Formats: sequence, structure tokens, C-alpha cells
Amino acid sequence: CCPCHKMMAVFTVLFGLTFLLGNLDILSQKIVGLAWPSILILAGLKKFCVGMCKCCKGTEGEGCCK
Repeated sequence: CCPCHKMMAVFTVLFGLTFLLGNLDILSQKIVGLAWPSILILAGLKKFCVGMCKCCKGTEGEGCCK
């Protein structure tokens, strides 16, 4: 699979790490408050642009990873 298909997993891990590091006081609450909406926005933009994947064009929604 191309790397673009792994981005949702990366965003999910980043989302979880943001809160974990915030609860461990490694990240300040101000950074956590800024980071999690940004990660959600990036994940939403990725979902919005899913039709632009070059490896999946012409597969009629089947995707390239079979």
C-alpha cells in the first residue's frame, strides 16, 4: 500500500499520544488544547481528499490494498 493509506492510523496514534503526554505532564495543557483539534482537522482533511489518491484512481472505490 502507499503511505497515504496509513495516515489515519498515524493520526489516531498522535491523538492518543497527545492526551497521554498531557496527563503525564510532559506536554502542557495549552499545547494539548492546541494539538488535538489540529490532529482532528488533519484527519478530516485526509478523509476529504481520499479520492485524490493516485494509486486508487480507477478502482471504483475498491482501494489499492487487496
